[in-house]
Amino acid sequence: MSAHLIVLANEKGGTGKSTTAVHIGVALALAGRATALIDLDSRQRTSTRYLENRWLHAQRHGLTLPAPDVAVVADGENAVAELALRLEQASGLDFIVIDSPGRDSDLARAAMARADTLVTPINDSFVDFDLIGEVEGENYTVTKPSFYAELVWEARTRRARSEGRPMDWVVLRNRLSALDARNKQRVGAALEALSRRVGFRVMPGLSERVIFREFFPRGLTLLDRAAIAEFSLSHVAARAELRALIAGLNLPGFAELPAS
Repeated sequence: MSAHLIVLANEKGGTGKSTTAVHIGVALALAGRATALIDLDSRQRTSTRYLENRWLHAQRHGLTLPAPDVAVVADGENAVAELALRLEQASGLDFIVIDSPGRDSDLARAAMARADTLVTPINDSFVDFDLIGEVEGENYTVTKPSFYAELVWEARTRRARSEGRPMDWVVLRNRLSALDARNKQRVGAALEALSRRVGFRVMPGLSERVIFREFFPRGLTLLDRAAIAEFSLSHVAARAELRALIAGLNLPGFAELPAS
């Protein structure tokens, strides 16, 4: 498979996986890259619904809104085999984005093991940090990696041995506070310390903004400048965050988003 595989994975719900997955997929499509999105959460189908809303909004208003092709793979007895088949048959694509469910499953693990770029969004709190590392309660120093970090480490090791290809693991700090609060500093320091031990990169993600929720019914993103009637300063700031996120992923053969 020649397509670069970007997997959004985290066993906690509510961390912004689907929102981030859709925005990455749309950004790549807007840049003219042949992109597909595979939704592994067949129950909620958030990313699928987002892109369906995008198609319907474009049809109603006569707009051209580039988007990745979307498919759903339901968890079940043959799910891992179905995912493998879809990836093997994905000819002519530059990128495939996979949106994993917020729970552990054989299907989610299979997707993670195949990732070229693994993106783990977390909310900026020690509740979410606990997924990847444990901290000492008095001074917040990292004591050891948690179960999920160990799971990723094992998957990366197996991949390197069997395929000789690296996996770029990115931990995305979503819903960052605009204030330089003490909790923000502590979480940041813990992430940097753990990143040196288990080998992931830390990046700022998408802030907590109402506009991301408001755009869902229309399937729009901050990159759809021409389709947004009132473009405010808040939109400008959110758009800059999104562009920085895409650039920071360091995707192969992808320099930058179009300026428009």
